[in-house]
Amino acid sequence: MEVNEVKVTGSLKLTLRKADGAVEVRRKDNIIVSTGFDAICDSLGKTSGRPAAFGYIALGTGTAAPALSQSALVSEIARQAATYAHVAGTQVMTFSSTFEPGAATGAISEAGVFNGASAGTMLDRVLFNVINKGENDTLTAQFQFTLS
Repeated sequence: MEVNEVKVTGSLKLTLRKADGAVEVRRKDNIIVSTGFDAICDSLGKTSGRPAAFGYIALGTGTAAPALSQSALVSEIARQAATYAHVAGTQVMTFSSTFEPGAATGAISEAGVFNGASAGTMLDRVLFNVINKGENDTLTAQFQFTLS
């Protein structure tokens, strides 16, 4: 008998464009947290009261290790709408957002995808080595999720 398992994996790619033209790129795998798995299940199975769609990326300065029990970033400093993309017939979806000069300035070290402009349900969390975003820098965050 063949057994089908559904697995969700995620990763983050950060691209920092410094005011002087230098570019820094980071990639890091993330974890889907318990509230994220609950939201995925409820989106598929509930006929009413389904969770709102995920569509926001938040950045923060927290340094605590990611844990399944987390439902928020440790020290969120900015959140904004993300662009969702999925090509039919593939098992990959992405959320991306660009934090322009003046937004999310600081020593960024954590990120996550949420389904609300504030609060809301957190899908995932990722911790990475600090990326210092200056006042005049631009940071693009792109989360990629693969279902297999």
